[in-house]
Amino acid sequence: MALQLIDVSKNFGGVIASSGVNITVPKGKITGLIGPNGAGKTTIVNMITGMLSVSAGRIIVGDRDITHSPADQICRTGLARTFQNIRILHENSVLENILIGFHRHERCSTFAALLGLPSSRNETAEIRKRAYDLLTQFGMSDLAEHPAGSLSYGHQRKVEMMRALASEPDYILLDEPIAGMNNVESDVLADLFLGLARSGKGILLIEHNIRFVSKLCEQIYVLDGGRLIAEGPPADVLRDPAVITAYIGGEHA
Repeated sequence: MALQLIDVSKNFGGVIASSGVNITVPKGKITGLIGPNGAGKTTIVNMITGMLSVSAGRIIVGDRDITHSPADQICRTGLARTFQNIRILHENSVLENILIGFHRHERCSTFAALLGLPSSRNETAEIRKRAYDLLTQFGMSDLAEHPAGSLSYGHQRKVEMMRALASEPDYILLDEPIAGMNNVESDVLADLFLGLARSGKGILLIEHNIRFVSKLCEQIYVLDGGRLIAEGPPADVLRDPAVITAYIGGEHA
Protein backbone atom coordinates (compact mmCIF):
# COMPACT_ATOMS: atom_id res chain seq x y z
CA MET A 1 0.00 0.00 0.00
CA ALA A 2 1.26 3.46 -0.89
CA LEU A 3 0.37 7.01 -1.75
CA GLN A 4 1.40 7.57 -5.37
CA LEU A 5 1.70 10.56 -7.67
CA ILE A 6 1.84 9.47 -11.31
CA ASP A 7 2.96 12.07 -13.88
CA VAL A 8 1.21 14.82 -11.89
CA SER A 9 1.25 18.33 -13.33
CA LYS A 10 -0.28 21.67 -12.36
CA ASN A 11 -0.64 24.70 -14.62
CA PHE A 12 -1.81 28.16 -13.63
CA GLY A 13 -2.68 29.58 -17.03
CA GLY A 14 0.64 29.64 -18.85
CA VAL A 15 2.68 29.08 -15.68
CA ILE A 16 3.81 25.51 -15.01
CA ALA A 17 3.93 24.94 -11.23
CA SER A 18 4.51 21.16 -11.42
CA SER A 19 5.37 18.99 -14.39
CA GLY A 20 5.23 15.19 -14.64
CA VAL A 21 5.96 14.53 -10.97
CA ASN A 22 6.21 10.89 -9.83
CA ILE A 23 6.43 10.23 -6.08
CA THR A 24 5.73 7.11 -4.01
CA VAL A 25 5.10 7.32 -0.25
CA PRO A 26 4.95 3.78 1.19
CA LYS A 27 3.40 2.94 4.52
CA GLY A 28 5.81 2.48 7.40
CA LYS A 29 8.43 4.86 6.01
CA ILE A 30 9.30 8.56 6.01
CA THR A 31 9.77 9.92 2.50
CA GLY A 32 11.45 13.29 2.00
CA LEU A 33 10.50 16.03 -0.45
CA ILE A 34 13.02 18.85 -0.65
CA GLY A 35 13.91 21.72 -2.96
CA PRO A 36 14.73 25.42 -2.92
CA ASN A 37 12.10 28.09 -2.28
CA GLY A 38 9.49 28.16 -5.02
CA ALA A 39 10.29 24.62 -6.17
CA GLY A 40 6.64 23.56 -5.97
CA LYS A 41 6.65 21.44 -2.81
CA THR A 42 3.54 22.96 -1.22
CA THR A 43 1.76 22.85 -4.58
CA ILE A 44 2.28 19.08 -4.54
CA VAL A 45 0.79 18.79 -1.04
CA ASN A 46 -2.16 21.00 -2.03
CA MET A 47 -2.91 18.75 -5.00
CA ILE A 48 -2.70 15.58 -2.92
CA THR A 49 -5.17 16.98 -0.38
CA GLY A 50 -7.59 18.40 -2.94
CA MET A 51 -6.93 22.07 -2.21
CA LEU A 52 -5.71 22.46 -5.79
CA SER A 53 -7.03 20.63 -8.83
CA VAL A 54 -4.67 18.43 -10.84
CA SER A 55 -4.05 19.57 -14.41
CA ALA A 56 -2.73 16.18 -15.54
CA GLY A 57 -1.72 12.84 -14.04
CA ARG A 58 -3.15 10.71 -11.26
CA ILE A 59 -2.99 10.53 -7.45
CA ILE A 60 -3.62 7.12 -5.91
CA VAL A 61 -4.08 6.11 -2.27
CA GLY A 62 -3.80 2.34 -2.00
CA ASP A 63 -6.12 1.14 -4.74
CA ARG A 64 -8.26 4.30 -4.81
CA ASP A 65 -7.89 7.09 -7.37
CA ILE A 66 -8.40 10.43 -5.56
CA THR A 67 -7.21 12.67 -8.41
CA HIS A 68 -10.46 14.61 -8.73
CA SER A 69 -12.00 13.90 -5.32
CA PRO A 70 -13.07 16.84 -3.11
CA ALA A 71 -10.99 17.59 -0.04
CA ASP A 72 -13.50 16.19 2.48
CA GLN A 73 -13.60 12.83 0.68
CA ILE A 74 -9.81 12.74 0.48
CA CYS A 75 -9.62 13.19 4.26
CA ARG A 76 -11.83 10.11 4.65
CA THR A 77 -9.36 8.01 2.66
CA GLY A 78 -6.88 8.39 5.52
CA LEU A 79 -4.87 11.47 4.56
CA ALA A 80 -3.98 14.34 6.89
CA ARG A 81 -1.63 17.29 6.62
CA THR A 82 -0.03 20.21 8.40
CA PHE A 83 0.50 23.62 6.79
CA GLN A 84 3.58 25.65 6.02
CA ASN A 85 1.79 28.62 7.59
CA ILE A 86 0.21 27.44 10.85
CA ARG A 87 -3.58 27.19 10.78
CA ILE A 88 -5.07 26.78 14.23
CA LEU A 89 -7.93 28.39 16.16
CA HIS A 90 -5.99 30.90 18.22
CA GLU A 91 -8.76 31.80 20.67
CA ASN A 92 -9.66 28.19 21.40
CA SER A 93 -7.80 25.98 23.84
CA VAL A 94 -5.13 23.53 22.77
CA LEU A 95 -7.48 20.67 23.68
CA GLU A 96 -10.33 22.12 21.59
CA ASN A 97 -8.04 22.43 18.58
CA ILE A 98 -7.08 18.78 18.87
CA LEU A 99 -10.66 17.58 19.38
CA ILE A 100 -11.55 19.02 15.97
CA GLY A 101 -9.31 16.39 14.41
CA PHE A 102 -11.40 13.54 15.82
CA HIS A 103 -14.52 14.72 13.98
CA ARG A 104 -14.36 12.14 11.19
CA HIS A 105 -14.43 9.31 13.75
CA GLU A 106 -17.49 10.52 15.64
CA ARG A 107 -20.35 8.01 15.38
CA CYS A 108 -23.06 9.54 17.56
CA SER A 109 -25.50 11.99 15.99
CA THR A 110 -25.94 15.63 16.95
CA PHE A 111 -29.36 14.64 18.27
CA ALA A 112 -27.78 12.12 20.66
CA ALA A 113 -25.30 14.76 21.83
CA LEU A 114 -28.05 17.33 22.45
CA LEU A 115 -30.02 14.82 24.52
CA GLY A 116 -26.90 13.80 26.43
CA LEU A 117 -27.48 10.12 25.71
CA PRO A 118 -25.06 7.63 27.33
CA SER A 119 -23.64 6.66 23.92
CA SER A 120 -22.74 10.29 23.24
CA ARG A 121 -21.26 10.84 26.72
CA ASN A 122 -19.15 7.70 26.42
CA GLU A 123 -17.89 8.69 22.99
CA THR A 124 -17.01 12.20 24.20
CA ALA A 125 -15.07 10.77 27.13
CA GLU A 126 -13.18 8.36 24.88
CA ILE A 127 -12.27 11.11 22.40
CA ARG A 128 -11.02 13.39 25.20
CA LYS A 129 -8.89 10.53 26.54
CA ARG A 130 -7.32 10.03 23.10
CA ALA A 131 -6.70 13.77 22.83
CA TYR A 132 -4.89 13.74 26.19
CA ASP A 133 -2.88 10.72 25.02
CA LEU A 134 -1.64 12.85 22.10
CA LEU A 135 -0.87 15.76 24.42
CA THR A 136 1.17 13.42 26.63
CA GLN A 137 2.98 12.00 23.61
CA PHE A 138 3.98 15.53 22.57
CA GLY A 139 4.85 16.59 26.13
CA MET A 140 2.11 19.24 26.28
CA SER A 141 -0.54 17.84 28.65
CA ASP A 142 0.00 20.76 31.02
CA LEU A 143 -1.00 23.19 28.25
CA ALA A 144 -4.32 21.54 27.36
CA GLU A 145 -6.50 24.43 28.55
CA HIS A 146 -4.26 27.26 27.34
CA PRO A 147 -5.41 29.34 24.36
CA ALA A 148 -3.56 27.93 21.36
CA GLY A 149 -2.63 31.42 20.18
CA SER A 150 -0.77 32.13 23.43
CA LEU A 151 1.78 29.38 22.81
CA SER A 152 5.22 29.68 21.27
CA TYR A 153 5.58 29.16 17.53
CA GLY A 154 7.06 25.70 18.06
CA HIS A 155 4.23 24.62 20.34
CA GLN A 156 1.63 25.92 17.88
CA ARG A 157 3.22 23.70 15.23
CA LYS A 158 2.84 20.75 17.57
CA VAL A 159 -0.85 21.59 18.10
CA GLU A 160 -1.36 21.44 14.35
CA MET A 161 0.42 18.08 14.17
CA MET A 162 -1.70 16.65 16.99
CA ARG A 163 -4.88 17.83 15.25
CA ALA A 164 -3.74 16.08 12.06
CA LEU A 165 -2.90 12.87 13.95
CA ALA A 166 -6.27 12.96 15.73
CA SER A 167 -7.93 11.95 12.46
CA GLU A 168 -5.87 8.73 12.69
CA PRO A 169 -4.56 8.97 9.12
CA ASP A 170 -2.74 6.27 7.19
CA TYR A 171 -0.64 8.98 5.54
CA ILE A 172 0.42 12.32 6.97
CA LEU A 173 1.93 15.16 4.95
CA LEU A 174 4.18 17.35 7.08
CA ASP A 175 4.89 20.74 5.50
CA GLU A 176 8.00 22.19 7.22
CA PRO A 177 7.13 20.77 10.66
CA ILE A 178 10.28 21.95 12.47
CA ALA A 179 10.32 25.54 11.21
CA GLY A 180 11.03 27.82 14.17
CA MET A 181 12.24 25.00 16.43
CA ASN A 182 15.64 24.54 18.03
CA ASN A 183 17.71 21.36 17.72
CA VAL A 184 16.41 19.88 20.97
CA GLU A 185 12.77 20.35 19.91
CA SER A 186 13.42 19.00 16.43
CA ASP A 187 15.22 15.93 17.82
CA VAL A 188 12.17 15.15 19.98
CA LEU A 189 9.94 15.39 16.91
CA ALA A 190 12.33 13.21 14.93
CA ASP A 191 11.78 10.41 17.46
CA LEU A 192 8.01 10.93 17.29
CA PHE A 193 8.00 10.77 13.48
CA LEU A 194 10.09 7.60 13.49
CA GLY A 195 7.63 6.08 15.97
CA LEU A 196 4.72 6.98 13.68
CA ALA A 197 6.46 5.32 10.76
CA ARG A 198 7.16 2.21 12.81
CA SER A 199 3.44 2.07 13.67
CA GLY A 200 2.72 1.74 9.95
CA LYS A 201 1.95 5.30 8.87
CA GLY A 202 3.31 6.68 5.62
CA ILE A 203 4.88 10.12 6.05
CA LEU A 204 5.76 12.67 3.40
CA LEU A 205 8.19 15.13 4.98
CA ILE A 206 8.61 18.50 3.26
CA GLU A 207 11.41 20.36 4.97
CA HIS A 208 14.23 22.87 4.33
CA ASN A 209 16.43 21.39 7.04
CA ILE A 210 18.37 18.86 4.96
CA ARG A 211 20.15 17.42 8.02
CA PHE A 212 16.77 16.59 9.54
CA VAL A 213 15.46 15.02 6.32
CA SER A 214 18.63 12.98 5.80
CA LYS A 215 18.42 11.64 9.33
CA LEU A 216 14.84 10.33 8.94
CA CYS A 217 14.32 9.41 5.29
CA GLU A 218 15.38 6.38 3.29
CA GLN A 219 14.16 7.98 0.06
CA ILE A 220 14.31 11.66 -0.93
CA TYR A 221 12.74 13.42 -3.90
CA VAL A 222 14.13 16.78 -5.02
CA LEU A 223 12.00 19.38 -6.81
CA ASP A 224 13.27 22.40 -8.68
CA GLY A 225 11.06 24.59 -10.80
CA GLY A 226 8.18 22.14 -10.43
CA ARG A 227 10.17 19.22 -11.85
CA LEU A 228 11.85 16.30 -10.13
CA ILE A 229 15.60 16.60 -10.62
CA ALA A 230 16.73 13.73 -8.37
CA GLU A 231 15.48 10.87 -6.23
CA GLY A 232 17.07 8.15 -4.15
CA PRO A 233 18.80 7.58 -0.79
CA PRO A 234 19.95 10.77 0.98
CA ALA A 235 23.69 10.14 0.51
CA ASP A 236 23.26 9.76 -3.26
CA VAL A 237 20.82 12.61 -3.72
CA LEU A 238 22.86 15.17 -1.80
CA ARG A 239 25.93 14.41 -3.95
CA ASP A 240 23.96 14.87 -7.18
CA PRO A 241 25.39 17.84 -9.16
CA ALA A 242 21.88 18.94 -10.19
CA VAL A 243 20.83 19.12 -6.54
CA ILE A 244 23.94 21.06 -5.52
CA THR A 245 23.36 23.51 -8.37
CA ALA A 246 19.69 23.98 -7.42
CA TYR A 247 20.59 24.84 -3.83
CA ILE A 248 23.76 26.89 -4.11
CA GLY A 249 23.95 27.89 -7.77
CA GLY A 250 26.01 26.70 -10.69
CA GLU A 251 28.91 29.11 -10.09
CA HIS A 252 29.51 27.84 -6.52
CA ALA A 253 28.78 24.20 -7.45
